[in-house]
Amino acid sequence: MEIKKHQHFILHKPYGYLCQFIYEGKRKTRKKLLGELYDFPQGTMAIGRLDEPSEGLLLLTTDGKVSEYIRSRKVEKEYYVQVDGIITKAAIEQLEQGVEIGVDGGKYLTKPCKAKLVTSVTHLPLANRHVRDERHGPKSWASITVTEGKFRQVRKMTAAVGFPTLRLVRIRIGSIYLKHQMGHVEPVDSF
Repeated sequence: MEIKKHQHFILHKPYGYLCQFIYEGKRKTRKKLLGELYDFPQGTMAIGRLDEPSEGLLLLTTDGKVSEYIRSRKVEKEYYVQVDGIITKAAIEQLEQGVEIGVDGGKYLTKPCKAKLVTSVTHLPLANRHVRDERHGPKSWASITVTEGKFRQVRKMTAAVGFPTLRLVRIRIGSIYLKHQMGHVEPVDSF
């Protein structure tokens, strides 16, 4: 009996793509799916999710055990978040301590996390995407590193401290960093 070798992939998920291979939604509009970016083998799954307007690092695998481990609280996930307004030191401190967000119709206090102001994102392979007109006020970037992943958690966290998210980019999962241009898929031996 031949043992099947699992396959793993690192992807820079572009804005506007769903983290799935088959769209089973009820809307008739055409959705962009991960399978359009690369010929992934059957059984490939995204490890965690990035919602349609989010972008950045996404890991994919055919190994469910690897997926379960990476989604666990043992592995940090770091996001760069562009927010509406100039985020304050007080807001950063609130994020670090944990904030109350809505989850599944109830209230949830996020676990303490790492957060900091980011002064430049020029070192990242990001497309210069227009988020909104400058006439609507200033924008700033923050880094938020979490070990949990509730539905739209980081977006809800920034809104809870008064700075709604305009753009969300996952830049790191564990020791793996975002390093390729948008849409790039890199097959790897392991994570």
